Amino acid sequence: MNGGLSVNWPIIPIGLVTATPESGETYAEVAHEAIFRRWEKLRDWIAAQREFLAWRTGLEAARRAWQATPARSKNDALLMGFALDQARKVRHERAHDIPDSDREFIELSHKAAQRRKMRVQALVGTLAAVIVLGVIAYWNDQELKGLYRWFAHVRGYVLTVQAERMLKPGDTFSECVKTDGDYSKYCPQMVVVSAGKFMMGSPAAEMDRQRDEGPQHEVTIARPFAVSKFEATSDQWETCIQYGGCTRDRSPFGGGKQPVIFVTWDKAQEYVKWLSGFIGKRYRLLTEAEWEYAARAGSTDPYSFEGDASVLGEYAWYSKNSGDKTHPVGEKKPNAFGLYDVHGNVMEWVEDCYHKTYDGAPTDGSAWTTGDCANRILRGGAWKYSFQVLRSAHRSGLSPEYKGANVGFRVGRTLIAP
Repeated sequence: MNGGLSVNWPIIPIGLVTATPESGETYAEVAHEAIFRRWEKLRDWIAAQREFLAWRTGLEAARRAWQATPARSKNDALLMGFALDQARKVRHERAHDIPDSDREFIELSHKAAQRRKMRVQALVGTLAAVIVLGVIAYWNDQELKGLYRWFAHVRGYVLTVQAERMLKPGDTFSECVKTDGDYSKYCPQMVVVSAGKFMMGSPAAEMDRQRDEGPQHEVTIARPFAVSKFEATSDQWETCIQYGGCTRDRSPFGGGKQPVIFVTWDKAQEYVKWLSGFIGKRYRLLTEAEWEYAARAGSTDPYSFEGDASVLGEYAWYSKNSGDKTHPVGEKKPNAFGLYDVHGNVMEWVEDCYHKTYDGAPTDGSAWTTGDCANRILRGGAWKYSFQVLRSAHRSGLSPEYKGANVGFRVGRTLIAP
């Protein structure tokens, strides 16, 4: 019977006798002690059915989640590992108790697992053949290095579809091996930012306000997204160089956890394109609206924290405390979303084209890429600027070819809808 559970009750001779007492009411008495000897068997059988029904409910939920997953991600939502092995075992033993749709889901999962196994075997065989042919003599080959580094630094860390859908605002993740606490020199540490609404731009009464910060308007961020906890670092740029996705440029303030600098808008785009291919997920520059929403972290004041510029030094490297240079990321206090250096250190490229006002700007958080794109937008201020430039609403528009010791970027990541 498909779609239902056929119940094969255990045969237990219970030997009951019924009688009618003087009251006229029928009752039953146990006429044989066999029912007590068989009770444990009956109890175990009932427990087994309960476990099977719970398992089948879980299987149906997994199959429905797979059906709802976009086509490009369906393989990641199939059964894998122990869950697949258990499903195949139960299908073999109780096929008639499992609906056709769930049996087909198990079979599709099995075939996908076989394909993955064959690809791994083919890869291992190919690597073995390459080694036999003298791979050590060609160790400097970039493609081979890239394959090694992917297995060493990424494999096993990339979020599955299920894990990504379980992310909540405030959660952090990195899809590369960590090298120092929450920091990875291979790829960014990301923070999940909630959906919400905010007033973008500055109110007319805000001190030091510029004309291009208005008119202030409401923007709706409809879906959660992820933002890198820190500005992109020299370490992470160096990883991109080693993979052939980025080019080396001068960096007078050092490497390591220093923010990468002298990066044009086009070079920042090359980095996120490389990172997306490296990880296999969609990394990108933030839109201008996403940047301000994430930087403000719920604040409507000039900065992301309570208070005025007198406490800015607790959160930012700027002209008053930087010593005329950048500093390693994450040394100051974060904002309420857990993001560091949204004020100061380096200015950050975003996706949008520059417009002189917000008249006609999108209100859904998307990038504004129509009109004159001769200039792109930088946000957040930098180590060389005064406190006025570090305000959350401040904007700068520069040629996408501009690069300097005060310019870097921060990355975003599109998340699968829950």
